Amino acid sequence: MKLGVVSRSFPKMTSNEAADFMAQNGFVCTELCLAHPDANYWSYNGRRDLTSMTDERSRALVETFRSRGIEVSALGVFTNLIDPDAAGRAANLAYFERLMQIAAFNGIPCVSTECGFIPGRRGINTETYDRDFGQLCESLRWLVEKAEHYGLDIALEPCIIDIVPSAKRTADLLAQIGSDRLRILLDPANLIPNNTEEEMFRHLAPKIAYLHGKDRKVNDVRGRALGEGDIDWPRFLALYHRHAEGRPFILEYVGPDNVLEIRDRVLQADAAAGGKKE
Repeated sequence: MKLGVVSRSFPKMTSNEAADFMAQNGFVCTELCLAHPDANYWSYNGRRDLTSMTDERSRALVETFRSRGIEVSALGVFTNLIDPDAAGRAANLAYFERLMQIAAFNGIPCVSTECGFIPGRRGINTETYDRDFGQLCESLRWLVEKAEHYGLDIALEPCIIDIVPSAKRTADLLAQIGSDRLRILLDPANLIPNNTEEEMFRHLAPKIAYLHGKDRKVNDVRGRALGEGDIDWPRFLALYHRHAEGRPFILEYVGPDNVLEIRDRVLQADAAAGGKKE
């Protein structure tokens, strides 16, 4: 399996230090979020000023990982696509587009995002859902046009605590947008409260760009490190080999103190799955 870890797992390490750590510990790919002391341009559900992030600087940062054999599988954005303030949403989309330009310049195949949320009012709200979902569709239609222009994909991460909370609803969203440029970042922890492991792949397998590796208890709000929730990992990884072989499987909700233990849990679960297609 193509096993990696998100770069923002190491916010106190420089890009060089994070890349060295990954390479020395058997990780071969990453979701690159610009969230290191030497390049801090990432803001969850928001945006940062990218004025000083020139194409040339971005190339040096990406090469930091690639030169150590780490594939940059995706560039993480994770901004708010449903901001009800038109000016704020436009600024988020402009931030998103600049990161798409950086990804295209560096040959990174996709950029990643969640739906976004309103702080203090995350998830489905019956009074605002139609508006929020419509806003998401409008943002995604704008983004897939840009993605077509830049020749890359958008990887959307659905989640139980957001407005696209299940694999079936995600499949419906994909159909409504109707673009091959819109792919899925499959994080099983985000769907396990609503979907079995089999249902995730049944609805989404053809559209998976890559996967996150983290866990969740069915009735928890927040995720957990892999192996500490309710996902049947040998079962999930058997399905991964059957439906998504070779796609990056990138650990999340880890840090330098536990990532090697979590890596070993993955390898053990993969061995239990047979490490091959069903």
